Amino acid sequence: MNQKEWENGSGYYDPTAYHAIKNASYLPIVYICSPYSGDVEVNTQLARQYSRFALDKGTLPIAPHLLFPQFMNDLDVEERQHAMRMNLILLGRCEELWVFGDELSEGMRQEIKRAQHRNMMIRWFNQDCQEVNR
Repeated sequence: MNQKEWENGSGYYDPTAYHAIKNASYLPIVYICSPYSGDVEVNTQLARQYSRFALDKGTLPIAPHLLFPQFMNDLDVEERQHAMRMNLILLGRCEELWVFGDELSEGMRQEIKRAQHRNMMIRWFNQDCQEVNR
């Protein structure tokens, strides 16, 4: 970063304005945790709705279970394990974990356990996107 970025329109040093402008485009990244396996069609549609809900709340939602099945086979044990490793890597880049629904799949349990280990903020929502206490 050069000194010019820290200067205001009059050429004076002004880090406050620089940081305000820089942070104006900030969106917290949240990991969307919801079931995928089982009724894949319904669970995929719900994950889309949960992601839209998070977007409307001013976040950048990450839902790997909407992405990875596009090119990986969830029924192949090795590919599923690899996808779960990638999920946990992405989770580490997020600020919060948002858990949706009443039932927890094994994959969701792994994601929650990792988030707890990292002392991440975990928020719980029912299937209707209403926040609940856990």
